[in-house]
Formats: sequence, structure tokens, C-alpha cells
Amino acid sequence: MFCFCSSLLILDRTNWRTNLLTALLVPYLALQLPEPIFGYLRGGIGAWIAFIAVVIRLFFAQKFPQLINEDLELPVAFILLVVTAPKTIVHFRGSKISDFVCLIIGAYLLYQHTSHAGGFRRAFGESRGVPHTIGILLLFVAPLWALFHLF
Repeated sequence: MFCFCSSLLILDRTNWRTNLLTALLVPYLALQLPEPIFGYLRGGIGAWIAFIAVVIRLFFAQKFPQLINEDLELPVAFILLVVTAPKTIVHFRGSKISDFVCLIIGAYLLYQHTSHAGGFRRAFGESRGVPHTIGILLLFVAPLWALFHLF
């Protein structure tokens, strides 16, 4: 799911602007990130990345407002979320609770995407929207599969 979520973030910034609340992909990605990558980002390297991001935002926001406020907003929020997450939240990763939260996020994004497109048929009808629709559909199906696979 890490690949689908990150590809949706990339597609949203490059290919096809949607009205999706892409900020919801940040907690989804933090909950579904593979453990080695999560541990690496939660360690010293993540703290340095977060520190550099905060310094750039504080001191260079006037020189690069477009870059900092639009393009780097979600990656910086993701790093800050991973680095500063309390241990109780971190222990929910990989559990039924995190799958349920990801299912709710995926269902909301799927509903929002199909309603803005005018239904499933129209969401698949535009060639530029097919990758988004498939990615969002997989963001909904994967936690649903994980929830029913655990029982």
C-alpha cells in the first residue's frame, strides 16, 4: 500500500489535479509504511530531515513561498508525523485498529473521488483519471482485505 499511496501523492502533484483531500494520505501512509522504513525515518535521519524542513520553512519561506507552501507541505507533514508520533500511536501500526482507520480513509477518498467524477463510469472514462481511480480503489480494498484476512 505504500507504493499506491506514494504514487497518488506524486500523481496529484504532477498529472491530474483533483479535489481530493490529499492530506488524508499522510496518516494513511504513516500507518501502512513498512517497518524498516518507518524505523529508519523515526530514528536520527528522520529527526535531521524534520529539523532541516522546519529551518527551511522558518527562514526561507519568503524566498520560495510556492515551493514550500504547495510542493513540500505534505512530505514535511509526513516526516514530522512519523518523527513526533507518540509510542502509543506507533504500537497501533499493523493492528486491526490501523487497518480500520485506513479503511475509513480509503472509503472517504473513494467516495469523494467518485462523487467529484460523477460516478465510477466517469472516473474510469477519462484516461488521466484511471491511475487515480485504481489507486484510490486499492487504498480502500487493501485494508478491507487485511481486516477480513485476520478473522
